[in-house]
Amino acid sequence: MPNPPVISNEARRDALLKAANNRKRRAAFKRELAEGKRNWREALDSKEEAILRMRVKELLEALPGFGSIRAAAILDRVGISQTRRVQGLGSTQRQKLEIELKGR
Repeated sequence: MPNPPVISNEARRDALLKAANNRKRRAAFKRELAEGKRNWREALDSKEEAILRMRVKELLEALPGFGSIRAAAILDRVGISQTRRVQGLGSTQRQKLEIELKGR
């Protein structure tokens, strides 16, 4: 098994800070979704790295009236993996998801 790359303490600190900021940004986005201030389509159209790296399941679970069971059922019907991230959706998957969530 290869050894992990050696990085400086400064680089490690920068990476941890970036990860924490991305988590905060995703949490704020999901909170805004739940409050109705944002639309789920904004995540699909986003250029922001933090949003693009959010899992689709997390995105669905943040919608009002959705929980883990409903989100999982939609992902199964559409053919999207439970671990798929927003940036990893193909055009067909996006279209199917949009049809499934029409009116939300």
